[in-house]
Amino acid sequence: MRPLPPEMTGLSAWRHGAVSTLALVVALASLPVHAQTTSPAQPRTLSVSGQGEVRGEPDRAFVTLGVEARNPKMEAARVEVSRTIEAVLKLTLDLKIDPKYVRATRIAIQPEYNWDGQARERALLGYLVTRQVQVELRNLDQLGPLLEKAFDVGVNQVGEPQLDASRKRELEREALAKAVEDARMNAEVVARAAGVKLGAARTIAAQSVSAPQPMAYRMTARAAAAPGAEGSYQSGEITFTASVQVEFDLVAP
Repeated sequence: MRPLPPEMTGLSAWRHGAVSTLALVVALASLPVHAQTTSPAQPRTLSVSGQGEVRGEPDRAFVTLGVEARNPKMEAARVEVSRTIEAVLKLTLDLKIDPKYVRATRIAIQPEYNWDGQARERALLGYLVTRQVQVELRNLDQLGPLLEKAFDVGVNQVGEPQLDASRKRELEREALAKAVEDARMNAEVVARAAGVKLGAARTIAAQSVSAPQPMAYRMTARAAAAPGAEGSYQSGEITFTASVQVEFDLVAP
């Protein structure tokens, strides 16, 4: 730095130094900055699916026994349905089915009409009266006798029995475990073929489904009339299936 002229002394000299320093700061600020701004690398992952299946024997059944009656007089149809429902409830007691597993629904009454084209008005034909008894069976040996004898007391509507297992949750978990293991085995095959190493599971999406198998029969009045039909009911098995979607980390060898 050149020496100050003799006339620049005191305050003038200080001002000259401050201006020089400010110019240096501005010059440094204008220089380009080469900082490390590289973003972290995206994780290497592998997404695979897996399936699991477990079979189990049912030990429960849900049965719906229905009664419907048509009659020009509502009271006559109602009395017929009520009489049959009372007989069904007595039947469940005779079969030693615990009353807490038996539920009688409310009665439903629906008028039925026919359109009279000549008079251009509806004509009342009568009334349809319906009611149901829903039974949860904890002993499948009672299934055949209940369904067969229900027809004898006047039941004319029978739903397909729905099977269930008391170990349902346990069997579903077994199926899930098998599905996860299947997914890992699938991932190991893919990773080995790609020349990489399989890491830990990053995400898992699971879904389990229980699929009761249909009974090996269909309830009809003709089948119910067959002699010895009570022992012809077979419950089969329930299949519990599970599926998972797993995302694994990949590790370079």
